[in-house]
Amino acid sequence: MTRLHAFTDDALADLDATGIVAALRSGELSVPEVVEAAIARTEAVDAALGAVAHASYDRARAEARRPRGGWFAGVPTFLKDNVDVAGMPTRHGSDAFEAEPEDADGDFARMYLATGLLPLGKTQLSEFGFSGAADHVRLGPVRSPWSTDHYAGASSAGSAALVAAGAVPIAHANDGGGSIRIPASVNGLVGLKPTRGRLAQDRIMREMPVRIVSDGVLTRSVRDTAAFYREAEKVWRNPRLAPVGDVTRPGRARLRVAVVTRGIGREASPEVRRLTLRTAALLESLGHRVEEVEPPVPPSFPDHFVRYWSMLALVITRRGRKDHGPTWDPTRLDNLTLGLARHAARSLHRQPRSIAVLRASRRTAARHHATYDVTLSPTLATETPRVGELRPDREYEEILERLMDWVAFTPLANATGEPSISLPLATTASGLPQGMMLGAGAGREARLLQLGHELEEAVGWPRIQDA
Repeated sequence: MTRLHAFTDDALADLDATGIVAALRSGELSVPEVVEAAIARTEAVDAALGAVAHASYDRARAEARRPRGGWFAGVPTFLKDNVDVAGMPTRHGSDAFEAEPEDADGDFARMYLATGLLPLGKTQLSEFGFSGAADHVRLGPVRSPWSTDHYAGASSAGSAALVAAGAVPIAHANDGGGSIRIPASVNGLVGLKPTRGRLAQDRIMREMPVRIVSDGVLTRSVRDTAAFYREAEKVWRNPRLAPVGDVTRPGRARLRVAVVTRGIGREASPEVRRLTLRTAALLESLGHRVEEVEPPVPPSFPDHFVRYWSMLALVITRRGRKDHGPTWDPTRLDNLTLGLARHAARSLHRQPRSIAVLRASRRTAARHHATYDVTLSPTLATETPRVGELRPDREYEEILERLMDWVAFTPLANATGEPSISLPLATTASGLPQGMMLGAGAGREARLLQLGHELEEAVGWPRIQDA
């Protein structure tokens, strides 16, 4: 197992984003120093990780001389290559079209960058975000810095790999079936999928029949994630949701915790179940009331979720030329995208029922969280797959079956729209991070962040530079 990181004795040291803000405000560091250190670190690790989709270092250096305002002013970051950023192409991890630089920021990037975060470029993802592993027929995989023999996990893999390796302290991610929480789990990070509608989103995300995708960030500390949501809602806030607010410490209330170790259609591996129950025991030792329960979803849920997921692929294949221009070439799509599109085309008559089931899951989840304050489960059902196991040139059925075996817990919160956070609370016997996931009722991000603060204070997070 080969670990790789960029932590060194430079301007960034081992600071998280909040620490960098403090050093910039005190005058201990300058923005150009911080940006140069982040660029150097990224260049030091990216050849091995494959995380960067588009580098914009000259622009970052120019902006460092006159950074925009915002609480995070001058803190380096990356955005995932499926949101529009002015002056950068949006490739969606695909070779099926040639992308030109965008004329303007999308709605999410406009909000994100208004917090002061300074972009160094965009990060690699699986094609259109469909796979739980960012692997590319031409470019190869995005690898985890904790073990370059293993995937960095899901479509936000590039962002996660760079944050975990210490290149930047915070990066954009989004999550339509787990792609904030999966790479958080794989790379020992904090990853919060917020309540549906919590943050501004690009039009393509807002127009889904069921808005399963949420944007957010990946960080190395709960305080950075909490600070991002505090600052983001100063820029844009959904009036239908209570604000997250400034969550800086653990909550006082002792919570009713439901523990789930059986995923949607799949069991957790024996090792992952043991690690989950160990986390449950930790919560109990902190005074929370813990009860093991069955998952609050019908057995048919996985089939309905895959059918809806596949419809998104069908829309992309049929609208490709309209959305991406005359260079669109569907023969260059990977086997997972094409297989999902075929699956959707064969089952269009069943799609209304699947949409209805996903929408109904919100009511089922609300009843569950009327009884339990928080639900604990593993983020992923098994240890991280090795590079090659989810190659996008494998047969569609093989890829899908392997994905379902691994990603058996995260999709439910995408359907319900409830918030869900992965925390780096466990390590497998082979030394890989294994995240634990906490979910709460809609609008309850503050509760998850408070519990995250409590757990981080209780046990701390493993650091790659110490491993």
